Amino acid sequence: GKQTANGEIFDTNKLTAAHKTLPFGSKVKITNSANGKSVTVRVNDRGPYHSNRCFDLSKAAMEAVGGVGAGQINGKYEVQ
Repeated sequence: GKQTANGEIFDTNKLTAAHKTLPFGSKVKITNSANGKSVTVRVNDRGPYHSNRCFDLSKAAMEAVGGVGAGQINGKYEVQ
């Protein structure tokens, strides 16, 4: 995998996310509004740099909230 902004090698199987400004290592609970499923991720990268998206989730995190087929989800988040 590619190197993330904090220097780690990206692993799609870990529960991680990218955010524009939250400090690296921040734990964030992401909840899918469509189905109520939640996952806690660790911020280890910067982004997303696309329209009005707040987070870019790893594949494992998207699977945990049931959003892989959709590509993107509407949801809420809580920094823990």
